[in-house]
Order: sequence, then C-alpha cells, then structure tokens
Amino acid sequence: MAWREASIMSERYEFVRLAAAEGANIAVLCRRFGISRAKGYKWLARFANEGRTGLENRSRRPNSSPARTSAMTEQAVLEVRAAHPM
Repeated sequence: MAWREASIMSERYEFVRLAAAEGANIAVLCRRFGISRAKGYKWLARFANEGRTGLENRSRRPNSSPARTSAMTEQAVLEVRAAHPM
C-alpha cells in the first residue's frame, strides 16, 4: 500500500470539508488531525470569510515595531562601523 502524500493546504481543506458535514463533531476532528480546537475553529472562520485562501500560512511578522531604532540612529551606527572595521 502506497503512502498518501498530502500538503498542508489539502489537510486543512479536508478538515474544513469534514467539519461542514451534517452532525460533524469538531472536537473529534481536531483530535484526528492533531490540532487544538482553537486552531480548528480559527481555520473554519478563515475559510468562511476568505475561502480556500484563508487556509494558507500567514506571516507572523508584526505590523509595526514601536521599539525599533530610528533610521537616523541606524545610519549613524552603520557609518561608524564602516569607518572603523574590525
């Protein structure tokens, strides 16, 4: 018997498809797919709002970095480094 190859997207879509079935038990499906119920409900909500594209991985990068060094200070540091290489 050959191994079944599955991508992350196909697994997530399979989860959503099974969860949409009449009488589906989300907790059982989450255990079957090895995910938390919170993640399962997150995928269901994203699929309802965005369709299949909602199941894609998303960047974890923050939208802003309030503690980031200013561009002027960063440029000054780079100039000092260039003037005094190790």
